[in-house]
Amino acid sequence: MIDLTVNKEKLKNAVEMAKKRNVLIPTFKQMRDPEKYTPVSIRKKLKKTGLWDVDPANLFRITWKNEPKKTGGLYGDVNTLEFPSEFTGVKARIIALCGKWFPTGAHKVGASFGCLVPRLVTGQFDPTCQKAVWPSTGNYCRGGAYNAQLLGCESIAILPEGMSKERFEWLRTVAGEIIATPGTESNVKEIYDEVARIRASRPEAVIFNQFDEMGNHLWHYYVTGSAMEEVLKKSMGPKDRYAGVVVTSGSAGTTACGDYLKEIYPQSKVGVGEALQCPTLYLNGFGEHRIEGIGDKHIPWVHNVKNTDLVFAIDDNNCMAMIRLCNEPEGQEYLRGLGLSDKFISQLPLMGISGAANVAMAIKMAKYYELTENDVILTVLTDSMEMYASRLEEMRAELGAYSPLRAAVDHQRYVLGMGIDGMAELSYYDRKRIHNLKYYTWVEQQGKTSEELNAQWYDPDYWKSIHRMADLIDEKIDEFNRMTGLGE
Repeated sequence: MIDLTVNKEKLKNAVEMAKKRNVLIPTFKQMRDPEKYTPVSIRKKLKKTGLWDVDPANLFRITWKNEPKKTGGLYGDVNTLEFPSEFTGVKARIIALCGKWFPTGAHKVGASFGCLVPRLVTGQFDPTCQKAVWPSTGNYCRGGAYNAQLLGCESIAILPEGMSKERFEWLRTVAGEIIATPGTESNVKEIYDEVARIRASRPEAVIFNQFDEMGNHLWHYYVTGSAMEEVLKKSMGPKDRYAGVVVTSGSAGTTACGDYLKEIYPQSKVGVGEALQCPTLYLNGFGEHRIEGIGDKHIPWVHNVKNTDLVFAIDDNNCMAMIRLCNEPEGQEYLRGLGLSDKFISQLPLMGISGAANVAMAIKMAKYYELTENDVILTVLTDSMEMYASRLEEMRAELGAYSPLRAAVDHQRYVLGMGIDGMAELSYYDRKRIHNLKYYTWVEQQGKTSEELNAQWYDPDYWKSIHRMADLIDEKIDEFNRMTGLGE
């Protein structure tokens, strides 16, 4: 659960730090509806502030509704990209929320905020003498280190050494310390091992583990879920039906948006994906893959598995071929020849590698349920190609220059030719099998209790009690802002 117990001495230090740095902290309500609730003083600052600037005002850009501008933007509608049938090969409408327009260029900055701020505003974390540790397979530690610097906290970023060089280059500008663990995004245990070493040897370190911090789940339930509801209300006509949402697992925080939407659309589906090369959900399997940012070989503690309807194992070759098709000039020219608009093609770099996996899942879901042009599937583009230019360079070196013929082959084979293999619709006991895998990571290795594990499955109020906490945390944030004297 999310502990809101107050430590008065540490809270005093945190308040003084925020006051000194002129840090006003946004509430969940403000992130959900920034146009309505953002203070005038913050709006004035944002008009002169770059999207990635290390400026406390950018805490108020932790929202899906930023103007798509690199500097000076305020707020508008939720940023989305709809994939036309000429690209997907299916009739169903596939609409993706775009993470590119968050600070750091990825929505993980929101998940890390959801983990850090409850502890900061209750005095459970003292930024004057403690360090925030961000174990991650990529974007989460970027978001955590960024938020920590805005709030005046020192941070330690942990991520696999095999992640893209762009991630490491940018992290060096915000993180106090970077630890590269062996392997790639599949090597989560190595990250946990490093966390255990830090916990045992560095008393000043406070771990913010996205895989078990319920602030991650809550942020996506309350903020991402609400944003998706708005997209549906704006996008659907009177004959349209919302079919469901598909997201890659990663830390499983984003799956919470499915919990939110099922309360409004009870018949909708929640699909969760992973790499075929590491099919833990699908086959209790293991392996290595190239869909960066997805940690595997375990089931995250924050995943409400009982609410998951489908699992997908996406071949990472599909994702790599898709990003090349969508970003190489020859690929874009091929897509233009299909009649796709220049506006759509110009927005394709909004889709990073895990975004490609999400679009692949949406295509599979549309084919599996034989959806029509009146059906809408939602997904997310977690980040953009901004962090993956080096991957394109690597493919050019390995596979040679791209060509119109290669583009046609990639589109036919890896997009239009995608089948319903590598996916499963879950029965009650399929879900329970996946849920029970949590025991081996979390109870045996990470100190959770079997009682809480059972509560996640059997107690109907377990997840609802977390979902109700946004207002309670907002009260703590408002109180913190009043103590700094910066609240309006």
